[in-house]
Amino acid sequence: MSNTERPSVMQAFTGLSTDEIEILAQADRFAQAELYPLAQRMDDEEWWPTEAFPKIGETGYFGVTAPEAYGGAGMDVFTSGLILQAFGRWNHAMALAWVAHENLCLHNILRNANEAQKQKYLPGLCKGTLIGALGLTEPGAGSDALGSMRTTARREGGYYILNGSKIYITNGPVADVLLVYAKTDKDKGAQGISAFIVEKDFPGFKVAQKLIKMGFRGSQTAELVFEDCKVPAENLVGEENRGVKVVMSGLDLERSMISPICLGIAERALQLALDYSKQRKQFGRPISDFQMIQAKLAEMYTRVEAMRLFTYQVLRAANVIGEDEGGRGEIHKLTAAGVLFVAETMNQVLNDAVQVHGGTGYIWESEINRLYRSIKLLEIGAGTSEVRKMIISGEMLRG
Repeated sequence: MSNTERPSVMQAFTGLSTDEIEILAQADRFAQAELYPLAQRMDDEEWWPTEAFPKIGETGYFGVTAPEAYGGAGMDVFTSGLILQAFGRWNHAMALAWVAHENLCLHNILRNANEAQKQKYLPGLCKGTLIGALGLTEPGAGSDALGSMRTTARREGGYYILNGSKIYITNGPVADVLLVYAKTDKDKGAQGISAFIVEKDFPGFKVAQKLIKMGFRGSQTAELVFEDCKVPAENLVGEENRGVKVVMSGLDLERSMISPICLGIAERALQLALDYSKQRKQFGRPISDFQMIQAKLAEMYTRVEAMRLFTYQVLRAANVIGEDEGGRGEIHKLTAAGVLFVAETMNQVLNDAVQVHGGTGYIWESEINRLYRSIKLLEIGAGTSEVRKMIISGEMLRG
């Protein structure tokens, strides 16, 4: 087959354009060369490689959706998803840190902040010299993050005073800039929430504890505490008591960006299982000769391809979400359905991949074990599988 024919064949197989195929390939090469060598130590020690984010920034993989005026690439959400898919293949812990920074913090600031806030924070976030995080989930308020929010903010002169705590915050221990939600009017419930940009050095902010996880180890996670934390009034994002708009505009994008991590992990697991089945011999033959193993490989391949199609479909849809269109309707239903299917299908793929590896797959230090320990988080984060089903059925019944 000639080189001129190959892109059109790849487009047919993947649904990607020639440019998108090249973006994915470039990100894959970068992740394999620069991020994969960090993965084992990150998992072993819950270690954070401080040089990684600046290197990612230098290569242009931060600020993907941000205009060039802020130091970004001026591309789209779909491109972000392709980069995340590639990172997920080679270092899913770093991929999670990347998406918390890129999507939950940087992109939310880009969509919702005023020009002065963008000028102040986006260039450093795009360079990777500032690390971003999102502070939403609280102790006792996971799936009901808005209704049960207890963190408060009250205006005192030129500042807002924040009190409360956040938990399970990805990048929390290392973040320089955090987009934090707090109640400015407790009587209004979820409609009394506001969004703030908090810097790590603001008085009254501290990392209460770093949390040690089963999977995605090395992606730093923390409980954060605000004790009379002084946040300048100019760091209010949007209008007071209009934080729900900021939350909901970002939630569907967040769900759409979980699926590429799942896809990348599943792709890598399939490759590892395929390679191992050819190398491992039993009864004098590679186990790939046995039909039971062949059946597992075939099912894994089919599931990965189904994941790919749904992931790309959701990302295409997320690409065109208007600022006021998130959190309801077709896109709300589709992003919930996409991540529900992809996360649960990844669970099946990883279960089979470990089974193909046999005893080797049960050893903590093996790569397939590291991937296997990641699967539950993606059925929990950004709304559990149960919450995703509630969203889907709710939108269907509302129609």
